[in-house]
Amino acid sequence: MAAKWSFGQKVGAGFAAVVALTTVMSGVASYALNSAIRSKDRVITVNAQTLVDAQKLNGAMEWKTGAARGFLLTREERFLESMRDARAEFTDVLGHLRSLTLADDVKLIVDRIEIADRDYQAAIDGAVSLRRTDGPIGGVIRLLSDELVPKRDVFRQQVQALVSREERLMEEAKTASTEAAQSAMAVVIGMTVIAVLLAVGIALVLTRTLTRQIGGAVQHVQSSSAELQSAANQQVTGARESATAMNEITTTISELLATARQIAESAQRVAHIAEETAKAAKAGDQTLQKTRESVAGIKRQVDLIVTHMLDLGKKSQQIGGILEIINELAEQTNILAINATIEAAGAGDAGKRFAVVADEIRKLADRVGGSTNEIRALVEDVRAAVNATVMTTEGGTKAVDAGTRQFIEVTASLEQITGLVGTTTQAAREIELSTKQQSTAVEQVNLAISNVAQAAKETEASSNQTLQTATLLSGLSRDLTRLIRPNGSA
Repeated sequence: MAAKWSFGQKVGAGFAAVVALTTVMSGVASYALNSAIRSKDRVITVNAQTLVDAQKLNGAMEWKTGAARGFLLTREERFLESMRDARAEFTDVLGHLRSLTLADDVKLIVDRIEIADRDYQAAIDGAVSLRRTDGPIGGVIRLLSDELVPKRDVFRQQVQALVSREERLMEEAKTASTEAAQSAMAVVIGMTVIAVLLAVGIALVLTRTLTRQIGGAVQHVQSSSAELQSAANQQVTGARESATAMNEITTTISELLATARQIAESAQRVAHIAEETAKAAKAGDQTLQKTRESVAGIKRQVDLIVTHMLDLGKKSQQIGGILEIINELAEQTNILAINATIEAAGAGDAGKRFAVVADEIRKLADRVGGSTNEIRALVEDVRAAVNATVMTTEGGTKAVDAGTRQFIEVTASLEQITGLVGTTTQAAREIELSTKQQSTAVEQVNLAISNVAQAAKETEASSNQTLQTATLLSGLSRDLTRLIRPNGSA
């Protein structure tokens, strides 16, 4: 079945065997390394920390012993404070030691250490109490030698037992790690020898297979390299023509970009002028609105004048009627005065004074009649003037109405112009925006064309490199043919 395998399958099978063996070697090495690491971690996290805590317990005990001796000798309270600090330190270290993952025998030793510390602390408390009561110093010294020293020795023995046990475990872990590493090294060395032998066998098989299979492939490589040379020549020619065309297109796009920018600037100026025109049209519209309001005010004033003139005509007519009455009264007074004069002349001397009065009344009546005629003439003149003024005012009213209608038409035309100017402004803005977008698009096209031109240049360079590679490949195929077939033709 192996004889029917392809070259790739044979290579894959060989490499798979080497990889499998390498994987097994890696697994064995990893297991040995993990074992050594676990032993190291055990030594660091448990055994070494236990030794450190044991030394701290000894230190705390020495600290407490020194403070107790200082108090017993000097009876100073500061030594009691120091002793309490040492006791607290001892308690913390002992708690940390219990938090570690300890074996049962180690836990038993820790319990013994705690019991020894309690006994020692009780002895110290007794000595302190005795010293506080001013006991004899000789009794205190005997207490130190008889109780404190033996109990401290018991404590040290328990701590030393813990230290000896952890040191022994550290040596055992070190020996076990060394043995595991040596075993793993032996296995790895053996597997390495097997892998080398397997690789040599695979190399011999692959060499023979390579000689048979590559011979035919080289012929195909030679023919393919010749075709590749021809295609590369054509590609180089096409790439040069494309690069030339891209350069011309780039120049044209640059000119189009400059023209688009000029159009954008012109459109911006047109939009600005249209905005100014719209502002002027709005100002003119406001002026016409004010003028129309003024003309309407004039029309109202003219109508008011006409009303007053008509009232004045009516008043003049009333004055004329009153003058008629006064004229009739003057005529009757004149007649009465003539009659009185006649009667006075008939009365003789007695009627002379009455005649004089009647003559004066007649003269007064004549003057009243003359004044009435003058007033009537003036009233007629006023009536004529009023009529003329009314006619003139009506003509002015008609002229004002015509002007108002013309102002309305002008206002409508100006509003239409304002609307058209607004539309023109909007169109100019849209043209400006479109031109800017066009400029942006042209810039993007210019950038794209530049990229295409750069790509064409790179393609030309790549085509030249491909041509060189094809030539080199043709030479290599001939050399390879000579290598696998020393007696054959190149």
